[in-house]
Amino acid sequence: MSPEVLSTPVVDTVKVPDRAHSRARAGRRRRIVVQATRILLLVAVLGLWEVFSRAKVIDPFNFSMPSKIWDQIWTWLTHGTALGSLGEQIWYTLYEALLGWVLGVVAGVVLGIALGRIRFLADVLGPYIKVLNSMPRIILAPIFLIWFGLGPASKVASAVVLVFFPVFFNAFQGAREVDRNLVANARILGASDRRVTLQVVIPSATSWIFTSLHVSFGFALIGAIVGEYIGATKGIGLLVSQSQNTFNAAGVYAAMVILAVVALAAEGLLTFVERRVFRWKPTNS
Repeated sequence: MSPEVLSTPVVDTVKVPDRAHSRARAGRRRRIVVQATRILLLVAVLGLWEVFSRAKVIDPFNFSMPSKIWDQIWTWLTHGTALGSLGEQIWYTLYEALLGWVLGVVAGVVLGIALGRIRFLADVLGPYIKVLNSMPRIILAPIFLIWFGLGPASKVASAVVLVFFPVFFNAFQGAREVDRNLVANARILGASDRRVTLQVVIPSATSWIFTSLHVSFGFALIGAIVGEYIGATKGIGLLVSQSQNTFNAAGVYAAMVILAVVALAAEGLLTFVERRVFRWKPTNS
């Protein structure tokens, strides 16, 4: 046996899984530390808020305190609100936000992909979309209230206009950023424009679209809440309005807490769906 063969290093295969196991364990430890730090930060903020309010360092009438906010939520849960049960108010707002979100997403994706693929259409409609995007869309809520009345239609319309633009611009950019080599190869294989759009462009733009979905649902909630705040027969936004009119700061904060819980639940669901769709993408530990 030659000396070269004897001097060849032997790869220790045991170290490879050990390193992977160590990285996974470090990732788990980091997630635990992050979650614990988040909880401690929340407890610290709420504790200081409670202490400062009770000590009159901050005005408890205007700023309320966490204990009163919890009491208000518990009262709404057990005895309902002046508008009906709390669950009914949450569902009413969630229904408006979800419907507006779905309509806004569909319109944004379809028009974004269309303008990203058809240059002539983009040249014609581009200036109008830029003008509409530059408008403060919240001011449209009173107009929608005049058009559609106090029912859910005006709140859905407010949610649609807030959701549409972030989804549209992401879909448009995603369609423009498609790898030209993929499109060229598909055409060489005889794919029509329709097949290129459905099988190359849309899958390539999916990550762009999902990025906008996380932000756009929050916008949908804002649209529904603002519409309810201006005029409605029920909903969380109307609870905020009534609490403000009666100088019930705890009620305003309680409604904000409920909205935050709904938004976090929706964000978690979107994140779960995104991870299922993009299982092939590496995750950052």
